Amino acid sequence: MRAVYLVVLAHLCLAGVPTIDDLLNLRSIGGAEISPDGKFVAYSQAEADFEQDAMVTQIWVAETATGRRWQLTRAKQGAGQARWSPDGKWLAFTSSREGGKNQIFVIAPDGGEAQRLTKAENGVGSFDWSDDGKTIAFLASEKQPEDRRKHLGEFEVVRRDYAHQHLWTLDVEEAMKAPVAGKQRTKGKAFSVGGFHWAPDGTRIAFSATVNPDLVNNGTSDIYVLALAGDSVKKIVDQAGPDRGPRWSPDGKRIVFSSAMKNPKHFHANSRLVLVSADGGAVRSITDSFDESPNLVEWNREGVYFVSQQKTASHLFRVNVETGKIEQVSKTPAGFGVSLTADGKRAAMTMSDGSLLDEVYVTDVTTWSPKRLTNSTEQVKGWTLPVSEVISWKSRDGTVIEGVLTKPKDFDPGRKYPLLCVIHGGPTGVDTPRMVHPRYYPIDIWAGRGALALRVNYRGSAGYGEKFRQLNVRNLGVGDAWDVESGVEHLIGKGWVDPQRMGVMGWSQGGYISAFLATSSTMFAAVSVGAGISNWATYYYNTDITPFTIQYLGADPAADPDIYQKTSPMTYIQKARTPTLIQHGELDKRVPIPNAYELRQGLEDRGVPVEMIVYKGFGHGITKPKSMRAVMQHNLDWFNHHLWGESKPDFANPQVPKAKEEKEK
Repeated sequence: MRAVYLVVLAHLCLAGVPTIDDLLNLRSIGGAEISPDGKFVAYSQAEADFEQDAMVTQIWVAETATGRRWQLTRAKQGAGQARWSPDGKWLAFTSSREGGKNQIFVIAPDGGEAQRLTKAENGVGSFDWSDDGKTIAFLASEKQPEDRRKHLGEFEVVRRDYAHQHLWTLDVEEAMKAPVAGKQRTKGKAFSVGGFHWAPDGTRIAFSATVNPDLVNNGTSDIYVLALAGDSVKKIVDQAGPDRGPRWSPDGKRIVFSSAMKNPKHFHANSRLVLVSADGGAVRSITDSFDESPNLVEWNREGVYFVSQQKTASHLFRVNVETGKIEQVSKTPAGFGVSLTADGKRAAMTMSDGSLLDEVYVTDVTTWSPKRLTNSTEQVKGWTLPVSEVISWKSRDGTVIEGVLTKPKDFDPGRKYPLLCVIHGGPTGVDTPRMVHPRYYPIDIWAGRGALALRVNYRGSAGYGEKFRQLNVRNLGVGDAWDVESGVEHLIGKGWVDPQRMGVMGWSQGGYISAFLATSSTMFAAVSVGAGISNWATYYYNTDITPFTIQYLGADPAADPDIYQKTSPMTYIQKARTPTLIQHGELDKRVPIPNAYELRQGLEDRGVPVEMIVYKGFGHGITKPKSMRAVMQHNLDWFNHHLWGESKPDFANPQVPKAKEEKEK
């Protein structure tokens, strides 16, 4: 069978179908930042470095007039968070290239040696320039006392031990001479700073902060203003949150921020953009009429700009702060990383669609005619890739559901194909048409073998309005399964799918839905559960975001055991028949690994074929190239066995290619 597998693999390669390593070695583009004058765009390019087993990001620059591009950073440790100085003469970025902790560096946009600005003991988080370019503010944690560790060793007091984040500033001219620790501006254990923004005159910084860095306290986020003269802090918004991400008005008199407007169920409800005086006082929402969550971009003289998902596309909008009138600025999809010039007349963004990889674009805001600056798609020239389209159907309760159907390039509507359902996480994620699918699930390889792939935007997904996003409140798993199964039935009804050769898989919330289908449905020939919830009670008592569970299910497991029973895959374990692969990160705090062990044992107790693979050293996501290769290979082998009849994989004793040196011998 090994020989047969190699013949099949060779055939795929000859046909131009990408391999797992081809997919992992794709360079991906993101983080477009336009220069203040609009002449350049800085962006990031990430690629796998198998030698150091890391995803390494470097900063590139493109000239908007000519499209000329060049790589700006080259250190082995990579770089991130590119930020232009207000005069456009410098690009600041963070990197761990010296000492292993992120520090701030600056480099001229035409190249040269980078200069280190900070020597923050615990490293630097986010940062930004003041409008005059003389000062940089950044986030860092305070120095932790050493006495306890030296005397008693390492331990953590749960929900008591925190490294609070605080604001620091540095004088750029001074730091250009030699790296500085910076001046700490906020202190203590009263709050932990999140997003922040400089006032136009450089005398104040608005910031959001929670009572501590624990994710369970996200709802405590409020808005503060720091006066740099004397480092005095004033809370200007104090309401049930979260309230976060403040930005100043051009005249420095008001602040706009994102708010749940006292709604405790902020995980699945629309957020609002809200105004408040810089001195505090009453707050006023300016996006009540907008049925989605707006992601704040900028406030300039034309109004407040934000980006929001609209079904499977995202768009740029502008709201008039006086009238509340909202208009869509983008005439074509805008991507999510929109960056505006200082005068607000030009924009840069990163976008992808079903015909291109992620690329950087620039456009005049008023005419909106994006010009592509990068050519990342050239990487896949010669590959045999599938095509994707958005389809819709009605779920069991009549709700209209959309999904992205990926078909082989030579799709024949008269033929029946194997079907792979790949379910996104969130649950407020959203799937969009993509040219290539490089993470966890090798859709492009399966399509090359002659298979369909369906990615379902099940109830709860973003982009379809608040009502749709709340259709799985107290109905998790149940309604989600309806949406997946009805989508499958829709394709079967068209005569395109072989009902005996179907699989379902997903990560996080997608893993939970896959687990729910593994135990409550016999529709599929095989399932893969990635970092999925198997028992909501187990999840609630172990996760790092317990409020999420309460907001979706309404109470804790002791107060309402029935809803936890209804929505938990383990409730239906006696019905389970489907061979299931379980994949989980060893150190996952979001969906702790007891969920995986519980599902594995429940399936084994009933004689259901099950394999469980634990990826060592990882949390909720698998982020290093070699382990990402393993995740994809395990999924490929699992479904190739159950849908194509290939040999049963021996995950404990895989066939590992010999090193290049051994092959040459």
